[in-house]
Amino acid sequence: MIVTDDPGLTRILETHRVIAMVGLSAREDRPSNIVARYLMARGYTVIPVNPAASDILGQRCYASLQDIPVKVDMVDVFRKAEDVPPIAAAAIAIGAKSLWLQLGIINPAAAETASAAGLDVVMDRCPKIEYARLVS
Repeated sequence: MIVTDDPGLTRILETHRVIAMVGLSAREDRPSNIVARYLMARGYTVIPVNPAASDILGQRCYASLQDIPVKVDMVDVFRKAEDVPPIAAAAIAIGAKSLWLQLGIINPAAAETASAAGLDVVMDRCPKIEYARLVS
């Protein structure tokens, strides 16, 4: 289901606690790193997905979603919109519960594919901003 309402966003943020962050940067000044640190400070498990790094924020980094050895609740995407379709397919393949596309990232076709497979899908929003607005 495509989620745009506050109760749906709150439900995702309160129940999807293991987040695979695709495109997480090791650079502390990058938005992905800032978001990851914020979420980790609030008790989320953040799993970096970046083939160019071995670890980020003290967490082992994985080259792909399929390489992650634990169950993932949310796939949070910090990549260009045109990069999303294979990420959505991988999120489906690993049994993620949600696909969250960051601010400025909109891919209706990938969102529909993920939604049709049973994932909650959020587009063009940031979990850090929504957490601060809805949960904290």
